[in-house]
Amino acid sequence: MSSASPDSGPSLPPQTTRRQLAELRGPATVPRPLDARALAALAANPGCRRRALLDGAGVDKSALAAKLGAPAPFGQSQFAIVRGNSFEAKVKADGGRELLRLVGADEAGEVAVPDLAAAGPEGRTARTALALREATGAGTWTLLDHPLLALEVAGSPVYLEPDAVVVGPDGGWTVVEIKSFPMIDGSADPAKVGAAARQAAVYVLALERVAARTEGARVAHSVVLVCPKDFSNVPTASVVDVRKQRSVTRRQLDRLTRIDEIAAALPEGVSFDVAERSPQELAASVECVPHQYAPECLAACELAFHCRSRAREGDAVETLGRSVRAELGGLTTVGAVLAAARGEQGDPADPAVAALRRAKALREEALACR
Repeated sequence: MSSASPDSGPSLPPQTTRRQLAELRGPATVPRPLDARALAALAANPGCRRRALLDGAGVDKSALAAKLGAPAPFGQSQFAIVRGNSFEAKVKADGGRELLRLVGADEAGEVAVPDLAAAGPEGRTARTALALREATGAGTWTLLDHPLLALEVAGSPVYLEPDAVVVGPDGGWTVVEIKSFPMIDGSADPAKVGAAARQAAVYVLALERVAARTEGARVAHSVVLVCPKDFSNVPTASVVDVRKQRSVTRRQLDRLTRIDEIAAALPEGVSFDVAERSPQELAASVECVPHQYAPECLAACELAFHCRSRAREGDAVETLGRSVRAELGGLTTVGAVLAAARGEQGDPADPAVAALRRAKALREEALACR
């Protein structure tokens, strides 16, 4: 996929598609940009066309879920945001000296901190690419504070802003993630570290796109995670290998259906304009887009409670989890599963049906022995 210029970011969707996405979102509504956290969640469920379309159109899913009557408890508290910003400022103070020390550059000497300001996301992306090239050619330590990177996802451009990228004298580029959750006795909450690793893997993929056009550049597949040490506000760092997360994310993003294909399949009158449409109209529009619910969505998608409610109404086996759904083959409802287990329907030669009947027989045998 080519872009208009080497550093201007990914190519934009066709003009017709952009106009259609704007109409779906609401012409007067400012599009909600995707971030790395949302992109990692999208890649974790590539079969969900509903989320792909809503994210591609820039729909505010939190506002949409609230109007549908199924709000999700997403978002950080104001206290957590202030604490996180304060900790990040402490890590980056004094021209990034402490951050460079955590990265392993104790004797860094003079550290360059280029100005990445520019007009618009395309301008900032191009300015970041230029700063990365200059830093790689200079052969000195360089700290890029909140650079802007770009990826093309399902035919739409996504702009991403890591906390920092450090360029070493050897041309190595390292992503730095700064989080406010504590690292106690050298380890942090595995779930939070995993989420940070998936988020950082998206940044690595975006950096690799720039590195492919930069002579001497090398993107590290290990990122530096900076957190408060124990119960203090003193920063400490840990190196996290994100090769697995990077490979999975790249594969899942490649599988995403293009936004223009999903939009083209919609019937006339579909709109996600939260400001202008009634809850009933929004619900009908949402149901026009196929979704793929799983319990994991509850921790990653603002529409998860709405989708769960619809899945339960349809008696869908997806409510039991992806692994269970995969084992049940053509049995798509909980009622069909129970009927198959009781011998009321289903092909006995079907491995899923046979396993269900065997499980029922074993349960009855166990209960009889009590």
